[in-house]
Amino acid sequence: MPPQTTALRLLLACLVLTLLAGCAPRLPAPDRERQAGQWEAQQDRLVEMQTWMLAGKAGLRTPQESTSANLDWSQHPHYYRLLISGPFGSGRSTLEGREGRFSLTTSEGRFEAETPEALMQQQLGWSLPVSALSDWIRGLPAESSDHRLESDELGFPQRLAQDGWEIDYRDWSLVESLWLPRRLIMTYDDLRVTLVVTDWRPLLDD
Repeated sequence: MPPQTTALRLLLACLVLTLLAGCAPRLPAPDRERQAGQWEAQQDRLVEMQTWMLAGKAGLRTPQESTSANLDWSQHPHYYRLLISGPFGSGRSTLEGREGRFSLTTSEGRFEAETPEALMQQQLGWSLPVSALSDWIRGLPAESSDHRLESDELGFPQRLAQDGWEIDYRDWSLVESLWLPRRLIMTYDDLRVTLVVTDWRPLLDD
């Protein structure tokens, strides 16, 4: 093949690749809008935010199985309700906590226990760290025990270790002028829970 033909083909190939690259959609870079100092500036508001609703999905993985469920969470200062539906929710289960009393309602009836974790373990065969999760879901450590917190280059939480759990913050959403965790990966021994919030609805005081 003449050298001129080879060179022409190479040039055409380069032009095609360039055009394809220019026409391809440019996906937004994750976290591109977060800036240094934002987390520190909003911490007081996060602590004061005691009421919210969220919807999401939790994936549960152990060496024996992998499954998931949908979550609908309503949180108030002295009451919360966590609706769990899907495979590992045994159809539909409702966990409620009110001033130290905890109940779980399933298709089998209504049950009570001293802690939400014990209640879920007894009735569902698995458990989420509900007592601390209301803080972790906001990117805050729980006040009940010691912890270790690592921050990313912008000052946002990146990894939290508390009560035997490791929480990795993977993605964030800007909602009502607050940056809130959107995707968390929580591990405890050989248990891995992936929590993705699809709808954050914080209720903030004016």
